[in-house]
Amino acid sequence: MGYETLNEQTAAEYVQSKTSLFPKGADLDCREIGDGNLNMVFRVWQKDAAKQSVIIKQSLPHARIDESIVAPLERARIESEMLVLHDTHCPGLAPKIFDYDREMYAIIMEDLSDHVVLRKGLIAGTVYPKLGEHLGIFLARSLFFTSDLGMDPLKKKELQKSFVNPDLCKITEDLVFSNPYFNAENNKIDPEIRERAERNWRDALLKREVAKLKEKFMTQGQALVHGDLHTGSVFVTQDSTKAFDPEFAFYGPMGFDVGAIIGNLVLNHAAQVWHKQDLSDRKKFQGYLLETIREIWRVFDKEFRNLWNEHVHTPLESAPEYRDDYMKRLLSDSIGYAGCKMTRRIVGLAQVEDIRSIKDVNVRRDAQIAVLDTAREFILHREQLTSIDDVLEVIQKFAMP
Repeated sequence: MGYETLNEQTAAEYVQSKTSLFPKGADLDCREIGDGNLNMVFRVWQKDAAKQSVIIKQSLPHARIDESIVAPLERARIESEMLVLHDTHCPGLAPKIFDYDREMYAIIMEDLSDHVVLRKGLIAGTVYPKLGEHLGIFLARSLFFTSDLGMDPLKKKELQKSFVNPDLCKITEDLVFSNPYFNAENNKIDPEIRERAERNWRDALLKREVAKLKEKFMTQGQALVHGDLHTGSVFVTQDSTKAFDPEFAFYGPMGFDVGAIIGNLVLNHAAQVWHKQDLSDRKKFQGYLLETIREIWRVFDKEFRNLWNEHVHTPLESAPEYRDDYMKRLLSDSIGYAGCKMTRRIVGLAQVEDIRSIKDVNVRRDAQIAVLDTAREFILHREQLTSIDDVLEVIQKFAMP
């Protein structure tokens, strides 16, 4: 059987024939639930046993929103193997994998329908009390244990071969680091912020710093990064957090993952000026978002250092001075990448519901400009922002009243 795109009818038949997860002859139902750009996603469940269900995720050969953006089917293999690693290093913080089909480029995985996508939950103003702790642990363990610090360097280089992901890295290189800084054809820029976007295009210092971050993204194989860890790639409940959708995984700079999630929380912080119209409610929820950013870094920093102290015993790398410098550089990278991810979500091809769902044109304009100004400060001054509290001060500096 060669590759063919599944639909709601064939997906149910496929999971029945491919797995033993359901009894033979079970009456199955199926619904296509994907809202992303690169995949088909189906939920298949047994009609007479509501608790028995699975998710099928199948790679498409191109982006839905732009068929000129080619996406290799092999990314499904990368995603499935990455999720297995996440489940190994970060148990309970990633969905479980039941099967991967190398011909159909399809992953059959745990159904998390009892969770919600973090982005939607935050837009609705829902507080998730364990989010910062869970994400901090996930980032620390997933990055440490795939780096030269947490595994044998020879084994790390062998693993690196399995996660060469040039086509999806090229998408990131274009959409995150290049296109937002010139008049690219596939940029999406609201006319109300056109002048502000063009100011970035003329900003030689900004473009120089983005180029440095892009260079590091392309050349520093520090750890196996998720590659697309935004609030749309995290499922949550009040007690559970699950990172998913790591099809952009590759060996890159650790700060790219940390910065991605921080940048997306800043986007939601800016959007709350519309989503929470009551000033008191808004300030309270924005305070929660800032505290979550602080908690992510605090837990990440503590967990990463603890893992370092436990597992690193080589003479050079075990030196406290090296460890402290490493963490300082990691924070700087994270701040810079947060700025790049924020910018692309305002002027680039793939934008975010947090901002796009603001119906008042003037409010949306002001929120977008606040994000762009914050992002610029992050990128230009990332080495001077030496603590997470410095980062929060920048967010508050540019936040709308």
